[in-house]
Amino acid sequence: MKKAAVIMGSDSDWPVVKGACAQLDTFGIPYEVHILSAHRTPAQAAAFAAGARDAGFGVLICAAGMAAHLAGAFAANTTLPVIGIPMKGGAMDGLDALLATVQMPSGIPVATVAINGAKNAAVLAAQILAVSDEALSAKLDAARADMAAQIAEKEARLQEELAR
Repeated sequence: MKKAAVIMGSDSDWPVVKGACAQLDTFGIPYEVHILSAHRTPAQAAAFAAGARDAGFGVLICAAGMAAHLAGAFAANTTLPVIGIPMKGGAMDGLDALLATVQMPSGIPVATVAINGAKNAAVLAAQILAVSDEALSAKLDAARADMAAQIAEKEARLQEELAR
């Protein structure tokens, strides 16, 4: 199985980003976590992105706030799928990060999840990797079935309460 890289622009992103790691653990996806900055360590970030495929990665998850150029900087240096997590905070409370992550030039896409959407970033990474991994695909199907069962249980409890 290919690995996922989880990249943060700052250690202040870790409280949110560890939710992505927990979700990757649930699916049994190997991953590495690194702090690299598009602005403070641009050469290291570019080198990591450029070498990611050869290092065994299949997808990159990049979390950044404020100017949020991290995912775009990675996408500019690899043809692997890049998923951006815009982080909440700053003067615009994450809207600036969302716009910076989602507004990419033609030909350099970044898949973008919701502000602080670490869990969905990991699920999307799993879906990307599952294109060529039947066992992972089965885990995703099971997770969806579990979600549906939870909703059915909640619906039954609600209807039971309403019938009283």
